[in-house]
Amino acid sequence: MFQKILLWLLIPLLVSCEIHYQTGSSTDKSEAVSKIDKTLDRWHQAAADADFKMYFDLMADDAVFVGTDASEVWDKPAFMKFAKPYFDKRKAWNFKKIKRHIYLNEAQTIAWFDETLNTWMGVCRGAGVLQKTGQTWQIKHYVLSLTIPNDKMKKVISVIQQDNNANNL
Repeated sequence: MFQKILLWLLIPLLVSCEIHYQTGSSTDKSEAVSKIDKTLDRWHQAAADADFKMYFDLMADDAVFVGTDASEVWDKPAFMKFAKPYFDKRKAWNFKKIKRHIYLNEAQTIAWFDETLNTWMGVCRGAGVLQKTGQTWQIKHYVLSLTIPNDKMKKVISVIQQDNNANNL
């Protein structure tokens, strides 16, 4: 009888240990999320400070940046070339985080996120992917987009269509 009671008490413990082992502790996950959050904050602050080196050091060598214009899909060297004049004039962009959600793969080596930002364009959305290399998180992919209220969408579509018609697109 004692063995059965002991078995019933140990099963939940063993299951929780297995789950803990497979997924890592919640403390580990919290630490990873905090590091990623700080990395993204530093990246945005580097742009606000026009710190070219810091901004691009936080991006992986094979990073991709997708801007708000349909033509803006840059690998890191092309984005550096585009951004350099802004940083040189000390007039880069200043995006402030409003809200951010960060997600991790089970191994805690890949993270993806979405964020809302206060920008000169109004509220924008950023989304991207980071990869952990050693103890460092680097931005691999970033997409910046405008947020358009649903009730304003028809007006925006109309403006875009007029522009496309004018440019014969």
